Amino acid sequence: MKTSGVASPLIASVLLACLALVPAAHAADSSSVDAAFAEQMRELATAGARVAVPGVTRVDVQVGQLDPRLRLAECQRVEPYLPPGVKLWGKARIGLRCKEGPTPWNVYLPLTIKVYAKALVTTGPIAANSVITAADVMQAEVDLAEDPSAAVTDSELIVGRTLARSVNAGQSLRQSHIKPRQFFAAGDEVKVIAAGAGFSVAGSGQAVTPGLEGQPARVRTENGRILTGTPTGDRQIELAL
Repeated sequence: MKTSGVASPLIASVLLACLALVPAAHAADSSSVDAAFAEQMRELATAGARVAVPGVTRVDVQVGQLDPRLRLAECQRVEPYLPPGVKLWGKARIGLRCKEGPTPWNVYLPLTIKVYAKALVTTGPIAANSVITAADVMQAEVDLAEDPSAAVTDSELIVGRTLARSVNAGQSLRQSHIKPRQFFAAGDEVKVIAAGAGFSVAGSGQAVTPGLEGQPARVRTENGRILTGTPTGDRQIELAL
């Protein structure tokens, strides 16, 4: 399914590389980041997102405030960094640490990064288990970062699919909204394709588990071996070698 996904690692690298060029923040007794410093972060985050996600229509970066209880010493060089496990997508935070100053300090600055692009939204409310028709969807500008599941952008690959849960009118359609297709059931005879670099070999086997789209499945080959592969079509499973 063609979707618009998250390119947060690239956004992170671009943004942090750009932030390294930002002048030091002189925050001795302020609970918020210097206004000029914050504006530069907005501009650099926007530039980083546009590089990482080509085709975006706009980027909105909201810079939060530091803990108001903080009293930071002046610093000649502030180093930004990405805390472990944090993605610069949606609600996030970056670390700021003083590398050159009378008193070392380390703080976290909250950010909200909204990345807008064209994707599919619903033309009206749709109940769970409904089959999506062409009249149910249209293109609109959506925030790609508002949901961890990728936004769906191609109507040809969603029309005829079944909704896993109900959606509201105007809601961005996400990959998690769509029920995975079942290509075969446990016990079905399936075609087994073993693919490697520049070659493929086909055989047959019996499905041990159901073949659901996007999920691994197991198959028993003619010689009794149990192998795990990816369902790729009607009664077909592919093994990567």
